[in-house]
Amino acid sequence: MAAPALSAAFLASLVEVVEAFTIVLAVGTVRGWRPALLGTGSALSVLAVLVLLLGSALTQVPLQALQLVIGVLLMLFGLRWLRKAILRSAGFIALHDEDQAFAKETGALRGSGGGTARHRDWMAGLTAFKAVMLEGIEVVFIVLAVGAGRGMLWPASLGALAACILVLALGLVLRKPLASVPENTLKFAVGVMISAFGIYWTGEGLGVDWPGADLAILGLAALLLISALGLVATFRKSPVETAA
Repeated sequence: MAAPALSAAFLASLVEVVEAFTIVLAVGTVRGWRPALLGTGSALSVLAVLVLLLGSALTQVPLQALQLVIGVLLMLFGLRWLRKAILRSAGFIALHDEDQAFAKETGALRGSGGGTARHRDWMAGLTAFKAVMLEGIEVVFIVLAVGAGRGMLWPASLGALAACILVLALGLVLRKPLASVPENTLKFAVGVMISAFGIYWTGEGLGVDWPGADLAILGLAALLLISALGLVATFRKSPVETAA
């Protein structure tokens, strides 16, 4: 069943690509597009090599052991996102603001105005490289983890590629941070989907015979979503309501 793998990779990649694009846009706005594109291109090249190496290595690992390791990692990864999304939705953590992140990054780039123009361009390119590399590693992990368990690497890869194309297209048209993207909602959905995959693959690795086979992923996702929404509603209650 390719749809859950494609959608999970798409949503997760969308969040990471938006964050990376915000920093690359800041670099391009302040220092010009040459260092921004050079840093981005270098990071993408490294990530491509990483995918090829890891993809080949994963084919040598026994499937059940691979599912168990990936399942545990996905659970840890997904539950971390889901926890933060629940706390943000309940008002305990401030929502991520891409406009604020853009202003902070451009301020930092303008503040580092010392040195020669070549040095400043090199630092700007390094900033773009770091942003794309850090966010890209998470995308690579998600794609490999979601797709490696049941031969769904291509659907997961297509989901990630679609997210990259969408963000790039919107960015080129709007030429501004994609602040209107409901990032916390996306992280909520991603946390649910990735956690569901993690529980499913962990069960597969332990020899659990899931009812409905791959359809169990959707059931797990629904259960996680209902539980998470219940936690948000509980945390949002005022002290008076809670006491009553």
